[in-house]
Amino acid sequence: MSAETPAAPGQFTRRRLQFRAWRGTRPFWAGLFVMLGGLPIMYFPYAHLHLGHLTLAMSTTAGAGSLIIGVLLVVLGFSLWFQRHVQTFAGVAAILLGLVSIPVSNFGGFILGFLFALIGGAMAVAWAPGTPPEAEPAEESGVDAGDSPESAADGDDAPEAAAHEGSYGEGPMFAKDTDAAGETNDLSGTISANGANGRHSVG
Repeated sequence: MSAETPAAPGQFTRRRLQFRAWRGTRPFWAGLFVMLGGLPIMYFPYAHLHLGHLTLAMSTTAGAGSLIIGVLLVVLGFSLWFQRHVQTFAGVAAILLGLVSIPVSNFGGFILGFLFALIGGAMAVAWAPGTPPEAEPAEESGVDAGDSPESAADGDDAPEAAAHEGSYGEGPMFAKDTDAAGETNDLSGTISANGANGRHSVG
């Protein structure tokens, strides 16, 4: 066993991927169908069918026209492979040649060539190059995916607003005295008289 044998599968895979990439950038199947449509159109007018000792000639007086139509279809198929910018012209031309082959070349190669040319031409006209996928934007690490920067800023200001609101209502009228034992004496309900918090001065 040679040393190059293990590399054969990898080389085959690489060639297959290259062919797939090449095929995806052009109307490959449209060109293949158009070429397949040209083969029966130019073959049947020159073919002879042998039935035992009987030879049936299918050639017609328009044999040269059938040959020209078949060759043109094959050329259009190769043009779709290697000159993809002519896809619209080649597709329309293939459809017209397929229609002309019906009265000229044995009903379009016994309908086979006509159908292949018609389908291939329609696929060529409808083909459009693909667009590469767009890259997804990277998510910011500082802000969660579900939160916007404005909501995050509002969340930071919430403690300050709460502290600011808590400062209201604190004053002499609502002050609470704390004695030495830590108990609070609520004096908010008493009425101050003579500045002594409800206690009348004697004398």
